[in-house]
Order: sequence, then C-alpha cells, then structure tokens
Amino acid sequence: MKAPHQTPAVTAATEAQGVLPAQALRAMFARGEITAAAPPAEGQIQPASLDLRLGDTAWRVRASFLAGRGRSVAERLSDFEMHRMSLTGGAVLEKGCVYVVPLAEGLALQAGVHAVTNAKSSTGRLDLLTRVITDGGEEFDRVAPGYRGPLYAEICPRSFSVLVRPGMRLNQIRFRRGRAVLDDSELAALHARANLVSGTAHISEGLGFSVDLHPGAPGGLVGFRARPHAGVIDLDRINAYDAADYWDELRAPQGRLILDPGAFYILVSRESVHIPPDYAAEMAPYLAMVGEFRVHYAGFFDPGFGHDAAGGSGARGVLEVRCHEAPFVLEHGQIVGRLVYERMAERPDTLYGAGIASHYQGQGLKLSKHFRSP
Repeated sequence: MKAPHQTPAVTAATEAQGVLPAQALRAMFARGEITAAAPPAEGQIQPASLDLRLGDTAWRVRASFLAGRGRSVAERLSDFEMHRMSLTGGAVLEKGCVYVVPLAEGLALQAGVHAVTNAKSSTGRLDLLTRVITDGGEEFDRVAPGYRGPLYAEICPRSFSVLVRPGMRLNQIRFRRGRAVLDDSELAALHARANLVSGTAHISEGLGFSVDLHPGAPGGLVGFRARPHAGVIDLDRINAYDAADYWDELRAPQGRLILDPGAFYILVSRESVHIPPDYAAEMAPYLAMVGEFRVHYAGFFDPGFGHDAAGGSGARGVLEVRCHEAPFVLEHGQIVGRLVYERMAERPDTLYGAGIASHYQGQGLKLSKHFRSP
C-alpha cells in the first residue's frame, strides 16, 4: 500500500458540508487521502460511496473484536487468530465462522472528514454479516475524523458459506464533512417538495417504512427464508444459482408472518421511495420499539435511487430480516424501520441507475444478483 503524500488545499466542493460525491472521492485518491496499491477498479466509485476491495489473506479468529483505543487490529489478531489462509485462487469462508480480511484501501483523512461503512446490497441479501474495523476503533463501521491507517473487514457468513477472492467488494464506505443528516423539519420540507414516498409520509427521526405482506401479491409471494443446509455460493457468479436450492418461498394469506428465531428472511417494504440527486440516504438498522429483529444489513441508498432523473419511478426497499430471541409476528403495513436522509456536499456527476451498473434500480421483492429469478 503506497504511503499518502502531502495533501494540498481542498476544493470548494469538498469544503461544503454533507456526503462527499463520486468526483470528490476520485480527488481523494489523487491526493492520497484514499490509498491503495492499485487504482480504483471500474464501478468501484459509486455516486456517494466507495466499494472496498478484499486483500489476499483471511484470518480465522475465535471471536469478533474491536481494536480499542490505542491498539491496532494487527496487534489484536495475534490474540484471537486460529489460522490464516490465502484468498488467491479462491477460498471458502464457512457459515458460522468469523474471519478478518485486510482491505486493499487505506485512509489518510483530513481532520474534518469522517466516514461510515456498510455492507453492499448483495452482501446483505446473502446474510453475510460484514463490518469494517480500524486501528484504535471502538465501534464497528465508524471511521473517526482524520483517521490514518488500514481498514479491515470482519466477515461472518450467517446462512450460506461463500467463496471469495482478492478484489471482491463486500463493503462500501461513505465519507462526510460536517453535518449531513436532515432533521425532521428539513425532511418534511424535502418531502413537500419532492414527494419522497408513495402514500403517507411517517416522519420521526427519518422516513418510516412498513412491510408488505399483502396476500394479493403476485402468486401470493411475499418473501423468502434462507434454507438451513444449502451449498456454497461463489460471489463472482451472477444469475447462476437456482433460488429454490437456497430459499423457501413465503406466502401470507392472512397478511401475517411469524418470524422464527435465528432464521433469515428477505422481505420488501410496502412503500416506494426515491432519493433526489442532491441527497443520499441510509436505512437505520432497526427500531427497538417494534420488536427484537434486525431489518437490514446493507443500508446505503445513493442519489438517484428510484428517482425519475435516473430512470426510476420509485423503488421499494428490500428488508433483510433476522429475528432474535423469540418468535415475532409481522403484519402487513407494520412500521419496521426508517430511512435517514442526508444532504450531499455536491451533486454527484453520475446518479444511481444512470449509465452505471445498478442491479436494484426500480426493484421490488428481489434476491441478490447471484440467483436466477424463481
């Protein structure tokens, strides 16, 4: 990994508060604020985020961990390592095990820039719990302002074992300068101008969304549940697997679904949403007040998602649901989460779904890109 060089004065675009767009990310590479041994791959820079690439070695560890203040991830690996393996040529990460993989990208951020990471959409839809950890980090998926150092992915396959190789992109990172999140009054004003959601807008610390379990869905299909003893999934293979080998189809003739503890579900929101070009959004991971379940792994929505400026007409949010301690009843129309909208520091030069490979523009209920349509 090359060392960062001296950072020149920032441009007016990067000085603006908000989420940094694609053109700012390219400038960060040029200035050495994002470092990597190889230049960005095609499609790696998204409208408001950067995909992170796996390195060439994985450590199997005894348990998930954070580095903690004043300590490095490499130092902690020596405490928890069970064995290490090369990813060159492909290696299987087994269901139920925890791995740490150094990422190809490192950071040398300016003092006012911080970052948040998340799983990519296809990663979340495979029930891959993958989080980024940093040297000195005390939280998952959070990168402190001015951080300088390497990045690591912690990967725990929950439903399916997966075959991975160096350069694969399971996580994404979003950079922010200053205040980006819209408060409720700002979000209400944006909705009044742009009609962000079909139906009634439930605004409380973000834009609420509900689950679609309508018994009148096409074919009665309302979702999928991961099968417990399925085969390995090669993450490079697109549209390659028969969904029936990995998923059970779900129907809810009474508009009700009982979630089983430990099971993983793919469901969909009742509402169609869109993200205007000057904004981005993140799906909040859960609402504690509505039950003991998590409603997503992959939370970033880029500018243009579902928006007519990018060829969309609204898109529903796919819900990656895992129930925890006790069976839980979901009913059609029940509020299960929220979208938190953020302003962009500058409009990105490319929108989601407009001239880039965007697998989920205009989506409804949809499995990851690895599966053929059932």
